[in-house]
Amino acid sequence: MRVSWRWFLGLFWVGLSATRAGSPVISDEIPFKIRWPGADFTLSTSGGLYKEDNYVIMTTAEKEKYKCLLPSLSSNQEDDMKEYSGPSPAELLEPLFKQSSCSYRIESYWTYEVCHGKHVRQYHEDKETGQKINIQEYYLGTMNKKDGAGWQICKLKFVPTKNIEGQLTPYYPVEMGQGTECSLRQNEPRFTTVLYVCHPEAKHEILTIAEVTTCQYEVVVLTPLLCPHPKYRSKSSPVNDIFCQALGGSPLRPQSLSQLDREQEELLKPGVGWWKYEFCYGKHVHQYHEDKEQGKNIVVVGSWNTEDHINWAKKNVARSYHLKDDGVQKVKVVSHFYGHGDVCDLTGKPRQVIVKLKCKESESPHAVTVYMLEPQTCQYVLGVESPVICKILDTADENGLLSIPS
Repeated sequence: MRVSWRWFLGLFWVGLSATRAGSPVISDEIPFKIRWPGADFTLSTSGGLYKEDNYVIMTTAEKEKYKCLLPSLSSNQEDDMKEYSGPSPAELLEPLFKQSSCSYRIESYWTYEVCHGKHVRQYHEDKETGQKINIQEYYLGTMNKKDGAGWQICKLKFVPTKNIEGQLTPYYPVEMGQGTECSLRQNEPRFTTVLYVCHPEAKHEILTIAEVTTCQYEVVVLTPLLCPHPKYRSKSSPVNDIFCQALGGSPLRPQSLSQLDREQEELLKPGVGWWKYEFCYGKHVHQYHEDKEQGKNIVVVGSWNTEDHINWAKKNVARSYHLKDDGVQKVKVVSHFYGHGDVCDLTGKPRQVIVKLKCKESESPHAVTVYMLEPQTCQYVLGVESPVICKILDTADENGLLSIPS
């Protein structure tokens, strides 16, 4: 059972223990949200979602007690059970494998190459004036030539799913073994699973690549080819409410959890501590520190250039969607590239930042969450999440450019 991170952290902080009236519903793919109604709250159990005997008694380290009513979940796969007589996922992907196309993801040092149906390669080129180009490369996985077009006969009894960017997403896996030997695993060959995911406007680009365990990799590739198959279209993952009521004079919410919320609210303020951040849409992203004696020290993390962003958008996902419960497709995240920042002392290259604007529902309609990550040296991700920008994001074109009134 996956509960919101705030509550999940709260469980550790307040030291909750639980006793359960019924059997647990456990799933890593089902989101839950804890709600704290008052003592007079009553919930109808006639609809079948909530039953009187389906609850847990939670006890905190401070001996606060709560009765938490859980929803009864059933796997609703009515759409999946409908007859589908079209091509299999392997057949839908066949043109991609037959045309010998490759997708690339360029990072600060490594370049990743996925030649569909053939191999996954990681390489770095050293180009020096007047000298030969030196290539450092590793094959992360290759298709077994003995099997020929083995990917064509891959049949799945069920469609696997994965939480990708916060959304439960079905995928079609293609496994590639026999990669370059890995010295950290007794010279066993590297191994990669390529997850093909439906995205109507994708161009077979690599969304993510990760080393899930030592020398074993997972690559997510977005492709429109799977979208005709109904089982491979992304579905919204509804948030299920858990209602917790205080027992025996306990406070409405655990005291330690309320304290944790206050601490987290402080952390959400952009730039608490030495550095603060300034984001001016369509202009720049600055990192700065103000000192009474030395004044304001500003580092340009990235500057906006429309042409540079469009070039970046051609190789990356600039706009992603979320399918709502009513079947309406809405823009969920828009990503913008800001380059030409101040030169980084550690890399000798200009800083750059990807600004991710995310439509995020909140109980407070004006709430804004801002965070800054540095996944690689002097390459940043600035996240801006708020319900305020939801309507604006729906104006994004295929390159993620927004239509904002002057």
